[in-house]
Amino acid sequence: MNPKLVCFCLVLAVLLIPAELKHKKHKKYRHGHEHHGPGHLKQGRKKLTFDEIIKDIFFSVIDDDNEDDDDRSDWLYDLQEPEGLCNPNPCFNNGECELKGKRKFKCDCPRPFKGKRCEKAPKVCRKGMCGRGECVLTSTRPYYECKCKAPFLPPTCRTYSLCEPNPCKNGGTCSREGNDFDCQCAEGFRGQFCQVGPDDCFVDDGESYRGNVSETDDGYECLFWNSHFILARGVDPFDSFEDQDGLGPHNFCRNPDGERMPWCFYRRGPHLLWDYCDVTECADPTAVVPTALPPPTPGPTAPKPQPTEPQPTSAAEPTTTKAPTTSRPSQTPPSQAPPPSPTPIATLVPSTSASPQQFSTCGMPQPKKAITRIFGGLKVAPGAIPWQVSLQVRPKNSNQPFRHICGGVLIESCWVLTSAHCIEKNKDMQVLMGSLSLDTEEPTEQTVNVQEVIVHENYRETPSAVYNDIALLRLSGTNGVCANESQSVKTACLPDAQLADGMECTISGWGSTEISNFGSNHLLSADVLLINQEKCSEPAVYGEVLDNSMFCAGHLQGGVDSCQGDSGGPLTCNQNNTHVVYGLVSWGDQCGKKNKPGVYTRVTNFVDWIRSKIQASPP
Repeated sequence: MNPKLVCFCLVLAVLLIPAELKHKKHKKYRHGHEHHGPGHLKQGRKKLTFDEIIKDIFFSVIDDDNEDDDDRSDWLYDLQEPEGLCNPNPCFNNGECELKGKRKFKCDCPRPFKGKRCEKAPKVCRKGMCGRGECVLTSTRPYYECKCKAPFLPPTCRTYSLCEPNPCKNGGTCSREGNDFDCQCAEGFRGQFCQVGPDDCFVDDGESYRGNVSETDDGYECLFWNSHFILARGVDPFDSFEDQDGLGPHNFCRNPDGERMPWCFYRRGPHLLWDYCDVTECADPTAVVPTALPPPTPGPTAPKPQPTEPQPTSAAEPTTTKAPTTSRPSQTPPSQAPPPSPTPIATLVPSTSASPQQFSTCGMPQPKKAITRIFGGLKVAPGAIPWQVSLQVRPKNSNQPFRHICGGVLIESCWVLTSAHCIEKNKDMQVLMGSLSLDTEEPTEQTVNVQEVIVHENYRETPSAVYNDIALLRLSGTNGVCANESQSVKTACLPDAQLADGMECTISGWGSTEISNFGSNHLLSADVLLINQEKCSEPAVYGEVLDNSMFCAGHLQGGVDSCQGDSGGPLTCNQNNTHVVYGLVSWGDQCGKKNKPGVYTRVTNFVDWIRSKIQASPP
């Protein structure tokens, strides 16, 4: 079994959209997947051509308007049999859960939602409903609108016309090229439809940007913020979409979460990704944000003052630079019976010479800004998962650049947890922390060499499973200080008790390895549910191969299952408002396959081993 050919599943829920993922081969380790993210096509690309739109399955025309809504089965929820059928609440969209006997429940759904768990709305964004266009959700009947891909015409996006009416804005000239067209923009204007004016720029980090750029820096067209690709179940899509962060029923780039510049979501096949936008920084950073030209789609236009960012509570942001490479907010789960509070490992294994202010607490992120108004579970806000690290390797004693191979989780200034199958012998190793992007140097990042690798003595792999898949990395440092605590670099706590089945936890990772063909260089996250061990050991799932060193976790919501993540990365759960690293991404049967959820190393089984190795290590 090759430990370089596997990815773990970040299961991303996409509302009411059927999608099928094609897998080239069976994969066990959760190591790699198709990669296509920022940096992959830096030469840029044109807008979708006529033929590309016709061939895209998501812009297909389906004439049967009576086709039933895609009814995602409740296989995963039934598989889990969580303790307390109404805790956590299984009902989406503010539905109220009522117990019906010992093993049944009923969701009282607010209008217009329906379904066993209030997950369905009447005829909203079924495949083919918008023909050659993107389906976006609205707050009024019929609760959706079609945003056509030019040259197809509204309202149904099934007919097309070239250059009549002229799609080019601000005096642009439309020229025909077969079934395609191109906008020749007046001087100073740019964009696919000449919608971006000469004064369209951003100041500082672009939080106040309200301009008209709607393309990524690689030329991909941005999705509408109220697109059904972005809105997840659990968020009421029938509320108003406009808010103070500039998000609304438009596809203009914005920065609602404290990124370094405006960005947007875009779609690549069935995968939902995000990237920074092709937007210009204003020449004078002290100037007032220019008033944007009237947008082609109604949206917020008024600038707003930049907010004051929260500051780190301990050490200043590090200045360590990132080694060259080739190559967002946690949600608090529903309330549960309070188990014992986790104990920071720092208090159990004190460093003899580290500053008392360094990593004195664990599991307490300080994200710059939470973004849950419209979407959730995909994009990581800066500082939201500060214990996530990138494990990188290169040939021993070489000058080659380091390459990302796995994820990991910081548990002390000088200690990182990862999966044992990630370890490559005879390689130089380092960890990158405090970074959200693997292809962009960030001022918050720190790079520290790995001094020692400790693989669990009973680690073994078989054709059907991986056992005791855990390893410790001791980092290089001085006087017991390796990583420096900051808003972007913090430790996760070790767990001290088993957690309830059905509890919602978070997985995260980049998923870009040297063999990847699709994914994201930006850190992504998703929420998963802890699955009952007995049910996961049934013949239809993983059978008798599971033991107590591992557990299963999956996503309650179904939808698009994207293989975007890393082995060795953390599965963290919010226990009494403290984030504990409950699992490490280990293995699985492909990604998103029915009855084949992700398998994770059960960290609670190894807490004593972790502490003993740290205590026995020389200072």
